[in-house]
Amino acid sequence: MATDPRAGKTADPSLLVNVPRLIASYYTIKPDPEEKTQRVAFGTSGHRGSSFTAGFNENHILAITQAICRYRRQQGTTGPLFVGIDTHALSEPAFISALEVLAANDIEVMIDNAGGYTPTPALSHAILTYNRDRKSRLADGIVITPSHNPPEDGGFKYNPPHGGPAESAITQAIELRANALLENKLNDVKRIPFEKALLAPTTHRHNFIEAGSFKM
Repeated sequence: MATDPRAGKTADPSLLVNVPRLIASYYTIKPDPEEKTQRVAFGTSGHRGSSFTAGFNENHILAITQAICRYRRQQGTTGPLFVGIDTHALSEPAFISALEVLAANDIEVMIDNAGGYTPTPALSHAILTYNRDRKSRLADGIVITPSHNPPEDGGFKYNPPHGGPAESAITQAIELRANALLENKLNDVKRIPFEKALLAPTTHRHNFIEAGSFKM
């Protein structure tokens, strides 16, 4: 296999992402639900895109999270929802948006105890560990990552109680509801300020790396 000529060299400025502008675009660019490329669209278990192109913005995450709240209620999933994020620049703002909605919907949420980053397998392990030997009050999760996508992309994925990526029937239901919320200008989205969401009695800290069994 040939070595890339860029290997071992300082990155060309044209390849770097303007992170402040990327995050500002997350909040300031509003997707047009009439434009196909700006709607919520789940690929393999999740929605991915860049805030620069109105493909992954605050409205998307608010709508998707509210749709997940609705879906898990319909399924009778009443256990905690584990939330993990990766190091992509858009993961932090997406986490803020998601927690604001989850707390407003009184969802029991488990976030990293140190405010750190969570490998996707660690989140899946947390779900499976919690659900072991349980028949009710099952847990599920959200992992905020675009996986191998470029640095300017964000990703938002739902993991049902089996711990792995959501099947197409699940993602289609969430996608359909999220786009309906976008079309309705987010009027049915519940949300509270992030500071209150962090202090909400439903928001809990969890050590994803060292955790063993659960006593909840």
